[in-house]
Amino acid sequence: MRAVRCADHFYDWNIELYPSSAFSSQEQPVITINGMFPGPLINMSTNDVAYVNVFNNLDEPLLFTWNGLQQRLNSWEDGVSGTNCPIRPGTNWTYVFQAKDQIGTFFYFPSLNFHKAAGGFGPIRVNNRKVIAIPFPTPEAEYDLLIGDWYNQSYKTIRSSLSDKKNAYGGNPDALLMNGKLPYGFAENPETFNVTKGKTYRIRVSNVGNALSFNFRIQGHKMAVVEAEGSYTAQITVDSLDIHVGQSYSVLVTADRAEADHFIVATPKLVHAEECGQLTALGVLHYENSTAPPSYPIPSGPNAFDIDFSIHQAKSIRWNMTAGAARPNPQGTFNVSHVTPNQTFVLHGSTAEIDGAPRYTVNNVSYHTRRPPLKLADFLVNGSGVYQLDSYPVESVNPAAESGVFVTTGLHKGWIELVFVNGLHVMDSWHLDGFGFYVVGFGDGDWMPSSRSTYNRHDPVVRSTVQVYPGKWTAVYAYLDNPGMWNLRSQHSKHWYLGQELYVRVYDADPNPAKERPPPENLLLCG
Repeated sequence: MRAVRCADHFYDWNIELYPSSAFSSQEQPVITINGMFPGPLINMSTNDVAYVNVFNNLDEPLLFTWNGLQQRLNSWEDGVSGTNCPIRPGTNWTYVFQAKDQIGTFFYFPSLNFHKAAGGFGPIRVNNRKVIAIPFPTPEAEYDLLIGDWYNQSYKTIRSSLSDKKNAYGGNPDALLMNGKLPYGFAENPETFNVTKGKTYRIRVSNVGNALSFNFRIQGHKMAVVEAEGSYTAQITVDSLDIHVGQSYSVLVTADRAEADHFIVATPKLVHAEECGQLTALGVLHYENSTAPPSYPIPSGPNAFDIDFSIHQAKSIRWNMTAGAARPNPQGTFNVSHVTPNQTFVLHGSTAEIDGAPRYTVNNVSYHTRRPPLKLADFLVNGSGVYQLDSYPVESVNPAAESGVFVTTGLHKGWIELVFVNGLHVMDSWHLDGFGFYVVGFGDGDWMPSSRSTYNRHDPVVRSTVQVYPGKWTAVYAYLDNPGMWNLRSQHSKHWYLGQELYVRVYDADPNPAKERPPPENLLLCG
């Protein structure tokens, strides 16, 4: 099954809806895993294999996706609608996947039917092999911190309301939660991390939300950014960090302040001040021997509408070119300084009404989900009757908005340039399954070939989710060495649910399983 392997990890997950009124005056169902919200930690090392046996006790079909894990040669386990038939209610299925050639901070979540708005997410750590040192002193401890927005209404209610333009295109969630908990002052047990003065800690923080970017900070403490979604970064010290939907970071925090309690804060971006109060997440950094509660006022961050601050910080997140990661040779061994892409996709995210319904689109095409999944149809009948390859434009906008099965060719072992253009009035995030991509550029307005002169090809960070600012563009490079059917999507739940996605088919005709694995023995079929 694999050439290099360290250990196997076995998990049994019982997925249930837990009726809870903890987050609002209305009864809010929460998707729990073994009674936990957030779900349990998946803790692996490079090349380890996970076996996750999922028992679906919901009343709807279910899939999990593993945000940022590349599923090398194995898109059968990716857990999105184009690659897997869903796990039907009252049944179970076992995912088997390897953290091949990866390290870093990731998370999992349910990918279908707007389920993510109800929970079901949890942290993933992929640790270095013991023979490869981390590029900073070993921290005293590590903490996982999942921060995300939360709706008071049931995910089913929200889902059904998206046929209305006002709900599809506008409105904010109702709260921000830290590890599933309401903020300090509203929760009996707010999220709390215990520290000892003089010690340094690694906090792995992810934005598991549906819509809102946030600024993250710790009262009175500096943070060293050391990792982003599987890449060690050139270490920079920040007072606060913008984290966009679907993104993950590791920061180092040294407990070098007075022995008291200090606020851990997340506040939303691009949200007006009068709404920020209810959308402030508050936890506690608790010093050993502290007897003093955290002191108000809550530390302020950058202006929520200061895009220049955010872009400047994004450009400062760069690759650590000398550190080893999953492999002993330095990350910088693999670089894009002399790359000429074989393909360029310019992908415009926008909205449209199709057959009277509000939709989100890519190049004026709103993705239409088909059964069976694309990957299964590809394997069985070469996609016949399910999708037609390369039917829609990837460098221009479709003349008229339409719904369709948007599948495009990615050249195997070719370099692709992806330019994401945000035609929305809100922040967007784009994610590519199966790969990490090099974030080479941010720019204003329309992208043009001449925009390449502004790219950073020297040390761009490699990650799997990147933000795209309203009215602006973001450019990335990816090396398509991983055959499969790979989802390219907006990480915003409404955008994704209403069609802002496509699939990139990376095909290798060689049947050698070392190139791409055959379907698993427990392959799910649809109905």
